[in-house]
Amino acid sequence: MRALRAVAQAHQLSLADLWSWPLWRLQRELRWPDALMKRVESYRLSKGTSPSVGVPDNALLPLDQDWPIAFEGLKRPPLAVHWSGRKPCWPLLSAQKAVAVVGTRRPSDHGRRMAHALGQGLARAGWPLVSGLAEGIDAASHHGCLAAGGRPIGVLGTPLDRVYPSEHEALQAEVESAGLLFSEWPCGARVQRSNFALRNRLLVSVSCALVVVECPETSGSLLSAQIAHAQDCPVWVVPGDALRWSCQGSNRLLQEGATPLLSPESLIAALGPGPLAPASTASKRSDRSRPSAERHPSLLRWVDEGFTLEQLSAELSCSPNQLAHELLQLELEGVIEPKPGLRWRSV
Repeated sequence: MRALRAVAQAHQLSLADLWSWPLWRLQRELRWPDALMKRVESYRLSKGTSPSVGVPDNALLPLDQDWPIAFEGLKRPPLAVHWSGRKPCWPLLSAQKAVAVVGTRRPSDHGRRMAHALGQGLARAGWPLVSGLAEGIDAASHHGCLAAGGRPIGVLGTPLDRVYPSEHEALQAEVESAGLLFSEWPCGARVQRSNFALRNRLLVSVSCALVVVECPETSGSLLSAQIAHAQDCPVWVVPGDALRWSCQGSNRLLQEGATPLLSPESLIAALGPGPLAPASTASKRSDRSRPSAERHPSLLRWVDEGFTLEQLSAELSCSPNQLAHELLQLELEGVIEPKPGLRWRSV
């Protein structure tokens, strides 16, 4: 899909335009093996003259404008994502202007309260909240977000026509109404246990930060943290009871260098106002955070030279987590804009 996107952008074409190209022209541009081109032609013949045949109206495809570019860097990018809810949420997710909150299905009272408080705090600061709509931490964070009038984003391990767990029918409907639901599984698809682990990569890819509230050693939240680390997405962790089984995994992440999260306010202070924050709030925060570029006069020059987050971190002798926060501030201020491959350029 990355190759198709490049061809489409180079020729200023849509997916429908590429669909109608003769095979020889596609092969000349894509340089794909003959065997693969035969499969492409067979697929086109099976679908007819329109690439949208059999595609639901609420399906986002790789060549669509709001398709998250971060999906393309995954080892297993989705072929499509099926969604319901508010379409204006997609540009925010495509630009990774959201925060993911994850954790165990069986949290302590402290973990549940913290997740709820995070949901409220992020919503009031204008940040869409992404989670998996599972029991426990996911549900508590969504409830907090909804209580504060925020934009909850539910990434499902089931098709949109299935509710799991079944007792979340009302919660899933509320999230859909106030924000967005999406899944890579089309309606009617078989639900498998592996689906719930696979959704973690999508959940992280649309977020600029990941918060692990509480999780045991065997939790899928640890997989989310691994994915976030691979994508240079900052990971925050709420410290938990050292003797409680459900905190063993999250506390280990702290030992491995994740940023401790002691209060929702500390996270908001680091992230600044979200993309949905009132203009007056964003303006005040921007005035306070403007020195982020001034502290490193060479930062913008290195950014324009195409340095990656890892390279910038090495040049400035600071942690990737710390630098990611500063780069996010510069994005929110309109000083820089993101590019594929964890690179930026000045505006």
